[in-house]
Amino acid sequence: MGKQKPTIPKGTRDFGPEQMAKRTYILETIKTVYKKYGFQNLETPTMENLSVLTGKYGDEGDQLLFKIVNSGDYLKKVKAEDLEKGAKIMLPKISEKGLRYDLTVPFARYVVMNHGNLSFPFKRYQVQPVWRADRPQRGRYREFYQCDADVVGTDSLLCEAEILAMMGEALTNLKVTDHTIKLNNRKVLTGIAEAIGENGKESELCVAIDKLDKIGVDKVNQELVEQRGFTEDAVSKLLPIYEMSGFTEERIEKMKTFLASSEIGLKGISELEEVFNFTKVMGVPTEKVEFDVTLARGLSYYTGAIFEVKVNNANMGSISGGGRYDNLTGVFGVEGLSGVGFSFGVDRIYDVLEELDLYPQSAIETTKVMITNFDNAGRDYCLPLLQKLRTAGISAELYPDNAKMKKQMNFANKKGIGFVVLAWEDEMAQGKFSLKNMETGEQQLLTDEQIIEVLK
Repeated sequence: MGKQKPTIPKGTRDFGPEQMAKRTYILETIKTVYKKYGFQNLETPTMENLSVLTGKYGDEGDQLLFKIVNSGDYLKKVKAEDLEKGAKIMLPKISEKGLRYDLTVPFARYVVMNHGNLSFPFKRYQVQPVWRADRPQRGRYREFYQCDADVVGTDSLLCEAEILAMMGEALTNLKVTDHTIKLNNRKVLTGIAEAIGENGKESELCVAIDKLDKIGVDKVNQELVEQRGFTEDAVSKLLPIYEMSGFTEERIEKMKTFLASSEIGLKGISELEEVFNFTKVMGVPTEKVEFDVTLARGLSYYTGAIFEVKVNNANMGSISGGGRYDNLTGVFGVEGLSGVGFSFGVDRIYDVLEELDLYPQSAIETTKVMITNFDNAGRDYCLPLLQKLRTAGISAELYPDNAKMKKQMNFANKKGIGFVVLAWEDEMAQGKFSLKNMETGEQQLLTDEQIIEVLK
């Protein structure tokens, strides 16, 4: 048999040590903020029963679920005539499980299954990979990580204010300072549809307005008239929405006038006002938060606030989004649990930090110091130092083989090791070591205690 060249499935990736160091830095930074706000960690299984996943993401979503064939002889329930009836009939007979598509539905399932033991409001964060049988392209993968935080079991708009604070704090800690957190309310969008005389058409309005950044005002209007059944007259009334400007307070006042005829629209505006007031009283810096009337987020299950985060000086779509939903657990038979949540796109944040060169040295550093190994006597002289360094909490390694100087220095450079310890006969005679700074090239003759001091 010929040698086989290994490959990985399309749309998946390996994360090597350097990437892992950066990813860990991002996730630890975000998790630290989540914990500070009282969120608890949750993990759910990679696979869920298909009955849990199906029908929760619309028809399109159902197509994108990865199914797992039953173990053993998975064809044993299938009859010849089933084959002719096609995939829909076949599927339940050969597969009952699938890979999770997001973290929200598993979270809802968990809440319903553990409803009796949880104390509400329940705050959880969850960082795990999800899978979608999508066509892979730049920035879109079949396996990718989501990083969610949700509060379920309360209608309080304090939660929205806290989420704005958390998003801002996490981004500030990642040094992504030039960002905008866009905020809108689903009720405002419903109100806009009412105010222009197209009652009940907010879903159609949202689907079209969601593309505003990509295709522009004229194309959105064209789509509303030609595909979504809006009248020319109604669409012409949208002009003030597209031209909205000024600070949040000014925008809110303008919208009160625009939505004067819509009760639900005005309710959305008063919810937004309340959220902004909470952030003011809490002292949360909100100069980066912007009330964006055209923010629509295509998902239909949002019922209140909706958020999105853009990084202004990077070439990237939104890196975070979320909103308030009124009935997350209703599909599983537990009614009336309102929640609000959001998700950071880890892969997108990774790319943004890469593009803007924002990783701190400490996030990328691997081993701090390497001890050289030229012969057995020198190696044995250095071994006790190796253990002392590690006991002092300094990451250290000893080059395992007797080797030439050049080979060992190349190794240290390639691995990005900051310091190298050398011990020749001179050093050993004095009971000391030479510590070489790999960046500056300077060398000091030190005792083991002094080395620890310098490296700490």
